[in-house]
Amino acid sequence: MSEARTDTTAQAAERSDRRSRRIWLLLPLFGFLAIAALFFFRLGAGDASRIPSALINKPVPNFVLPAIEGTEGPGLSGEMLASGVFVVNIWASWCAPCRAEHPLLMELAQDGRFKVVGINYKDVPENARRFLGALGDPFALIGADREGRAAIDWGVYGVPETFVVKDGVIVHKFIGPLSPEALRVDLLPSLERALGAAPAPS
Repeated sequence: MSEARTDTTAQAAERSDRRSRRIWLLLPLFGFLAIAALFFFRLGAGDASRIPSALINKPVPNFVLPAIEGTEGPGLSGEMLASGVFVVNIWASWCAPCRAEHPLLMELAQDGRFKVVGINYKDVPENARRFLGALGDPFALIGADREGRAAIDWGVYGVPETFVVKDGVIVHKFIGPLSPEALRVDLLPSLERALGAAPAPS
């Protein structure tokens, strides 16, 4: 009787030990799922294009970029953005959303109150030239950021991203491809404020 009780106790202890090991093995999975859920709900809780930037109301980064190889022009630098209002678009020929938003940049470029300028991100010069040749060139100035270092200084998450700069200061950031709605409710109001034609939101 005593031996049977000992066997039962040993079996129960063994089962408990197996359960404990199983729980320890599953803990990393539970941790990963918890983090994934947190990111999912945080992203779903708001518009990713409205992620705040630490550079808002700060001077543009100190950068100097050459023109795209094979094109004419002075390239682009922080000093060139020191006076006036600019739409700074980070783009690449390999970026499908950049192609989708490009007609809107062409429209913006028709407004003489500001300049549309571009930072060509980690691109092949020939491909960048072909992209602009096929779709049109809205950029008054373009800098080639072949290594992506200038984009890091701008706090870029990925292309495309668009900034509004007034007198050398970043006043607005839009993440992702522009759409007609985003242009109407987000970028154009920020541009009007930068131009002094609309009050800042309360």
